[in-house]
Amino acid sequence: MKWTPSGLYCEPGGFFIDPWRAVERAVITHAHSDHARMGSSRYLCVSDGERLLRERLGPSISLDTLGYGETMTLGDVRLSLHPAGHVLGSAQVRIERKGYTAVVSGDYKRQQDPTCEPFVPLRCNLFVTESTFGLPVFHWTSAEAVASEIIEWKQKNHEAGRASVLFAYSLGKAQRLMAMVGDRCGPIYLHGAMEGTTHSYRASGRALPATVQVRDASVDTPWHEGIVLAPPSAQGSPWMRRFGDYSSGVASGWMAIRGTRRRRAVDRGFVLSDHVDWEGLLQTIRETEAESVWVTHGFSNIVVRYLAEQGIDARTLETQFVGESPEAREDA
Repeated sequence: MKWTPSGLYCEPGGFFIDPWRAVERAVITHAHSDHARMGSSRYLCVSDGERLLRERLGPSISLDTLGYGETMTLGDVRLSLHPAGHVLGSAQVRIERKGYTAVVSGDYKRQQDPTCEPFVPLRCNLFVTESTFGLPVFHWTSAEAVASEIIEWKQKNHEAGRASVLFAYSLGKAQRLMAMVGDRCGPIYLHGAMEGTTHSYRASGRALPATVQVRDASVDTPWHEGIVLAPPSAQGSPWMRRFGDYSSGVASGWMAIRGTRRRRAVDRGFVLSDHVDWEGLLQTIRETEAESVWVTHGFSNIVVRYLAEQGIDARTLETQFVGESPEAREDA
């Protein structure tokens, strides 16, 4: 494995993993736009991610798929894809050659999430990990605890006659929130940007509660009786005017940092991330039993320094991945 201007390259296999430039062969860990980019000649992803990847990159892309745990030979290596627990169709890339194993995790989390396959730790010689939330301050509570906070917030808004608008990423976070609250918040109204990804989840067999597109709702819809899910880009846009009096919230791992909610100009912040937290990161590295660890996007220098102090051979790998929107990195 080596770094190139196009991304992480496996020379014996002749493929790149999540390249940020167009290449001949791209192995994609998941469909978020910083990992799945247009223009490559041929793609490979896990079967669960096919619908999402075609939605993001176009239905006519040249795409091969593997089931989780299935193996194929590319060049001089054996490659397999394994659950990463990040979003639907997210995968770790396991590469084996001459008794040496490397695992590229992409983005991953260790928390329970019914909308995607749970993370599976893999033993390897080299482990490539993200570090989006690679600081001790980041510690995730259970999804049910966060769901209870959201339900309580919505109920108070309901009693005050205010709509509840919750900002979250359209791919992964929104669907996870739907599954978390179910029908306990009343009707779930969706911004149009979430329509395609939500359809892909349902078409892939993931059970989600019924939803209503905001654009299909009548002008006199009692918005306060339900909850509205919208991407962060909708905040402050004319689209928001239809809800009249509303309370806004955001679901993000960055809400663990004091002051982030105020800077984001929202009423409530819910600490929920589809990335691994500090303890989960260290737990995963231990479970891999890797001799070497390469750390990508996030607090990579801090994580590398910590691992080195523990006697682990670690290095920073510069990439163009961004993880969760990093508004609070400076405070962290």
